[in-house]
Amino acid sequence: MNAQELKGRTKAFAHRCVKLALSLPKTKLGDHVSGQLIRCSTSVAANYRAALQSQSKAAFISKLSIVIEETDESEFWLEFIMDEELMQKEKIVPLFTEAHELSSIFIASRKTARQGRS
Repeated sequence: MNAQELKGRTKAFAHRCVKLALSLPKTKLGDHVSGQLIRCSTSVAANYRAALQSQSKAAFISKLSIVIEETDESEFWLEFIMDEELMQKEKIVPLFTEAHELSSIFIASRKTARQGRS
């Protein structure tokens, strides 16, 4: 998967998370989780785009580290939604899986970038 494909995949992930977040119950907990999921999932896409514009390898690795944190946080909130039964698990699992896959991709990318440093 090249950078452009991954850019599209992170943007699609953000859109899917936003749609899911907006369909959570309109309760104090639902509203809180919704806001958190929207923030971190959109941050995945935005920070990956920023990483691609990095001026140095160190800046790229730094931005990629933020992407990893935000992807992991997205995974946490999706798991939390399932734990609290705020939505049917079948609706959450595909996004949870995507968050985990994206996290694995970014961790591997950061490892590769670090190995390439002199």
